[in-house]
Amino acid sequence: MNLGLIMLVHTALHRAEQVVRYWARNDCPVVIHVDRRVPKAQYDRLVAALAPLPQVRFCRRHACDWGTWSLVAAMQEAATLMLRDFPEVNHVYAASGSCLPLRPASDLKAYLAKRPMTDFIESVTTADVAWTVGGIDFERFLLHFPFSWRSQRFLFDTWVAIQRRLGLRRRIPPGIMPHLGSQWWCLSRATLSAILQDPRRAEYERYFRRVWIPDESYFQTLVRLHSARIESRSLTLAKFDFQGKPHTFYDDHLQLLRRSDCFMARKIWPRADRLYGHFLLREGGEKGQAEPQPGKIDRLFSKATELRTRGRPGLYMQSRFPRHGFENGITAAPFSVFEGFSELFEDFEIWLGKYLGTRVHGHLFSPKRVEFAGGAAVFNGAISDSAATRDYNPERFLTNLIWATRGERQCFQFGPRDNQAIAWLMARDPNAQISVITGAWAIPLSRSSRDFAEIRREAAAAQKTETDHLEILRRQDTKARVRIWNLAEFVANPMEPLQTILDEIVPARPRRLTEAPRMVDLDGFADFLQKLRNEGMQPTLMGDYPPPEQHAAPAAQAAQKPYLVR
Repeated sequence: MNLGLIMLVHTALHRAEQVVRYWARNDCPVVIHVDRRVPKAQYDRLVAALAPLPQVRFCRRHACDWGTWSLVAAMQEAATLMLRDFPEVNHVYAASGSCLPLRPASDLKAYLAKRPMTDFIESVTTADVAWTVGGIDFERFLLHFPFSWRSQRFLFDTWVAIQRRLGLRRRIPPGIMPHLGSQWWCLSRATLSAILQDPRRAEYERYFRRVWIPDESYFQTLVRLHSARIESRSLTLAKFDFQGKPHTFYDDHLQLLRRSDCFMARKIWPRADRLYGHFLLREGGEKGQAEPQPGKIDRLFSKATELRTRGRPGLYMQSRFPRHGFENGITAAPFSVFEGFSELFEDFEIWLGKYLGTRVHGHLFSPKRVEFAGGAAVFNGAISDSAATRDYNPERFLTNLIWATRGERQCFQFGPRDNQAIAWLMARDPNAQISVITGAWAIPLSRSSRDFAEIRREAAAAQKTETDHLEILRRQDTKARVRIWNLAEFVANPMEPLQTILDEIVPARPRRLTEAPRMVDLDGFADFLQKLRNEGMQPTLMGDYPPPEQHAAPAAQAAQKPYLVR
């Protein structure tokens, strides 16, 4: 008999009883500490159930609070009783009531027998760890922490702030360097006895009583004074999330736990019947002297943490509402936005869809309805064409559309008459390709038969909206791929910018355009712009569009000589 266990229990006493019986069946003594807050009736039932086992003891009970000295006191009580009543024990293993042995007891006993003077305890300085959570690293050893972080949070935070402001610092006892590590250790009898019988124990206890989370630093620090050989690692598999909370293992983690080769795991869900049934019935030492290798499953936990904290690119769900700047990609796939193209070209969506071999939408953010490709009322992902539903959250409308159509590039039209709430999201999205012909919104107005005073007001409003939109697209922090042409320069040479846009959308198909989409008839457009000027509005976004008398001659020449592409 060379292995003894001390077990801290505070809940799921029936599971703790199962594990204790397993260790007793394998000739390993167990000393149990039951939290004093556990009702006396439950405690008495556990004591009575385990009374027939001669190798089981119960130590004096303490009311244990997370992060306080009470947990260390409970371990001291149990360890002292273990060393006193079981002189044949060579190693003492600290476990909780939610720990479960993953390998047969014979494997662990044989492993420790070959390392009789080795202490397995995680023991590192604060400068060497990155898992401390809560904003307190070495300060946990320099400030006083008389209040519970969980049950007295206001007092805890206030007292920490006061000490920092006043510059109060505690004196670390001479001769020790504070270390941190997991509280689930396995110490040799010699080392544990030396810690409990240290002549300066009272001094160390006075100091560590006011350290934050002393159960992760008391034994981890003092073992450095008394150990002949330290293996700075725990034999217990314990995984923590990004908030420092332990992962809970369930029945579907069975194969994962077996693959780790670790001797013990925490924290096991109390209702994981399959795990308890499988591991507590194993007898043979099939793993032999295999080293515990928690690294085998680290990749899976890292991936799970990444999915929980960052999610999949462009996916939003009710369990993690998006925070600005913390998205793992704003949208799930590249998409293209065309501003002014459907106003300048006839049936532009049909022409672009044929060239790209995909569906091309109209104005998705039109005030009347969502103009899905082909006039569909419902699109992928059961997304409705209702403008009211879309405008409840326009940004999520777009991100949902891109997510629901992964694998098919989405192309849609946008303009100053559309809902502008989406402009900021598109501008900062690296997946967005935004192509703008400024001033093209005026072309439909030039054909309108409405009262000109009403047209002028609408033109002024559209120009102001597009100007604001262009300021967003030209910001230094814009991450979208943005190309902007004014109407005059685009009309003068439409093929080159169209070729550039399409080559970027389909880089694997570098073919030259031989036919441009049919441009709308611009006769009278120059007169329309001049009329706006005459009425007191200055149209500035169309570029250097020629006045009426200069526009007629080039138009006549263009009609006589067709545009050829070689």
